[in-house]
Amino acid sequence: MKYTKGHAWFLLGVAVWNFVTWGMFTRNLYNAHAAGEDRPAGYWIAHSVLIVVNLVLGGAFGVLGWKALRSTR
Repeated sequence: MKYTKGHAWFLLGVAVWNFVTWGMFTRNLYNAHAAGEDRPAGYWIAHSVLIVVNLVLGGAFGVLGWKALRSTR
């Protein structure tokens, strides 16, 4: 598959979006835990897994987008 600049910028945009939104969610989850919010352990574990998976996906999209952008030059 040949990537265009549009593909590259889209992938980079998705990566940035993932880091910003999941970063804010991480901060909010940490603040809720620090405030002593009473939730089952499964809640904290599930959301922590979601954060890690989505940050890894954001990193993968960023790398792929960066490589695609460099290959279109």
